[in-house]
Amino acid sequence: MRKVGRSGAVGDAAIASVTVIALCTGIGLLRSASEIRTPPQPTAAQASSGTGPDRSGARALPPSPPDRIRIPSIRVDAPLTGLRLDSAGRLEAPPASRKNLAGWYEAGTAPGATGTAVVAGHVDNSAGPAVFYDLGALRKGSTIEVHRRDRSTAVFTVYAVEVFADKDFPDRKVYGKADRPELRVITCGGGYSRRTGYLGNVVVFAHLTGSR
Repeated sequence: MRKVGRSGAVGDAAIASVTVIALCTGIGLLRSASEIRTPPQPTAAQASSGTGPDRSGARALPPSPPDRIRIPSIRVDAPLTGLRLDSAGRLEAPPASRKNLAGWYEAGTAPGATGTAVVAGHVDNSAGPAVFYDLGALRKGSTIEVHRRDRSTAVFTVYAVEVFADKDFPDRKVYGKADRPELRVITCGGGYSRRTGYLGNVVVFAHLTGSR
């Protein structure tokens, strides 16, 4: 995974450069077979307009760990586990063997609180599609629900879905500090190489628009 910059304010999710490569290598074992469905990728129409997201939104929630993520339009309903950094300063991935498990960066912002919260999950594993296989098919305006330990639900609205090559990954754009509740949901994408795995990442950009 992309290494966290030691000078960054990791605690408030100003994650200067978290590697997400570990989501994208070593799990494409089934791709040694002749064919497999490739996961959907976002179109140019789903990318950011360049003017930034709509500034409307909901009031930030008090910090509370998340327990579950739901994305109804792509049939995601998955538990969340905390993700930490490994000894090299890289964000650990959820266990690849648990295909319906996603993770959140627990040293950063809790989803719904002010700042940039990060959720990551595998696109596939050796058995087939995993939790975020269809993430690239998500569209602007879609809803993401994060169920939190305080029994509240943070509701986010998607304002962009983009794919970035690993060599050109825009760390500041994806992980930069925010003055309102933001969410990034990340998985692998951008083509596939049998030698190195996926060549990039699909990133969903969303902001808090409600709670219950």
